[in-house]
Amino acid sequence: QVQLVESGGGSVEVGGSLRLSCTASGYSYSRKAMGWFRQAPGKEREGVAVILSDSGSTYYGDSVKGRFTISQDNAKDTVYLQMNNLKPEDTAMYYCATDRKFGSAYVLSPSSYNTWGHGTQVTVSS
Repeated sequence: QVQLVESGGGSVEVGGSLRLSCTASGYSYSRKAMGWFRQAPGKEREGVAVILSDSGSTYYGDSVKGRFTISQDNAKDTVYLQMNNLKPEDTAMYYCATDRKFGSAYVLSPSSYNTWGHGTQVTVSS
């Protein structure tokens, strides 16, 4: 069973940067895809960025393209989310997810993943 622990959240001003980390433990075969998702109060959870472990292919939500970068360090079983030029609308709880469901078509859909971390809060103030 895979377990995920996120860290790196905090409060920053508009235009600032943060780097989130997600460290995984457990069976590696289920970690073929790992991603970051976020949920703001009153809104649905949305896909931010996903990386496929074997190929290194990355996918981004439209609202973060060009500002956020997802990367992985397989030796440390860790996935990172570098967030630059942060905006107030980036304020949310950020969750790491893995264990993609068999047959799921859309990598950025939260419903495609079985295993979630507890989240880390990101707050961007103007």
